[in-house]
Amino acid sequence: MDRRTLLASLSATALAVPARLAWAQGAQGGPGPRNQITDVPGLKVGQADDPKVRTGVTVILADKLSTCAVDVRGGGPGTRETDVLDSYNLVHAADAVVLSGGSVYGLAAGDGVAAWLGAHDRGYGLANGAGIPKSPIVPTAILYDLANKGDKGWGTDPPYRALGLRAVESAAEDFKLGTAGAGFGAECGALKGGVGSASYVTKDGMRVGAIVAVNSLGSAVVPGAKNFWAGPFEIGKEFGGMGASAARVVGEDWGQTKVNPGARTNTTIACIATDMELDINQMKRVTMMAQDGLARAIRPIHSPFDGDVVFGLSTAQQKITGPSADFVVARLGALAADVLARAVARGVYEASLPPGAEGKTWRTL
Repeated sequence: MDRRTLLASLSATALAVPARLAWAQGAQGGPGPRNQITDVPGLKVGQADDPKVRTGVTVILADKLSTCAVDVRGGGPGTRETDVLDSYNLVHAADAVVLSGGSVYGLAAGDGVAAWLGAHDRGYGLANGAGIPKSPIVPTAILYDLANKGDKGWGTDPPYRALGLRAVESAAEDFKLGTAGAGFGAECGALKGGVGSASYVTKDGMRVGAIVAVNSLGSAVVPGAKNFWAGPFEIGKEFGGMGASAARVVGEDWGQTKVNPGARTNTTIACIATDMELDINQMKRVTMMAQDGLARAIRPIHSPFDGDVVFGLSTAQQKITGPSADFVVARLGALAADVLARAVARGVYEASLPPGAEGKTWRTL
C-alpha cells in the first residue's frame, strides 16, 4: 500500500467513529468529565480499605461479561484467573477485575466479588436452569503491603474476602484517588503510593481509561526534582502542573526508590479500558502497549522485585468501522499507555499518609 492510499484509509477509519462528545477538548480530544476510568461507559469502581491493617481492595465492575486481556511483566506477580483470558481458552472475558493489597492473602478478595456476582446471577454459564449457579469470572492481581506496619495479626481470617465484598457493593462512577482501596497501604519507591486514574476521549469519540495501584520499587519522580516522569503527558494541572523536567539523569541515579527491596515486596497493578468493541487478540495488543505507560511513569520498572500486571477491558459500546481496524488498535494502545502513565502520577500526587503512619509523600518533598 502506498503512502497516499494508507493515509486515505486511516482518515476513513477515523471518520467512521461518530464524534458526539461536546465536552472533548478541541481538535485533539481530552480527558473525560471525571478524568477516571469510569469515563468509559459500562464500568463502575468500588473500593474498601482497613486503616488498622493498612490495606484495601479496588474492584472494576463491568455491566456485563466483557472481553478481558492481561499482560504480566513483573518478576514476582500474584494473580488469579489469568489463564482463562488467553485467546486459545474458552472464556477470555471478565465480569469484574480486582486489584488488592495483601500479597497472596489478597487473592481472596476475588472470592468476595465472585460471591456477590453469583448472588446477582452474573457470570459465565454453559448450562442454565434452576439450581445451576453461574461462574463469575474475576481476574485478580495483588500487591505487597504486608510490611507497612499495619496490624496483620489476622490469624486464620484475613480481611480480604470481606473487603472484596464491601468494595463491589460500593461500586459507582465516582471514587477516591490516592490513599484508598488497593493503594491504601502502597508505597511508590520512597514515597507514599496510591490509587490513580485518568481518561482520554479522542476527537472522534473513542474513550480510553486507566486505574492503577502504585506500589513500585522504582520512583515516579525525577531524581533531585518534584517533576513526575509522566510530566510530558500531563493535561492541565492534574498532578501539580509542573510538566516535564529539564534535568538530565546519568547512569544509575534512581532517586526516590526503595532502599533494600526484598523479592516480591513491590508491584504496580492496573486495568485499562476502552469502549471500542475489540476481540481478545486486539484487546491483548492494546493491553501490551498500555503496559509501556508504566515504563513512562516509573523508573525502574518490571524488576525482579515487582509483580507488575496490567488488565485490559473492552465494554464494546462502539464498533470499529472502516478499512483499518489495526490502526484503531494502534491508536488505542498508544493512548492507553499515555493514560496509564498519567494515572500513575495522579495516584502518587493524591496520596497521603494513613492515620499514624510515618514517611514521605510527594507533597512533602
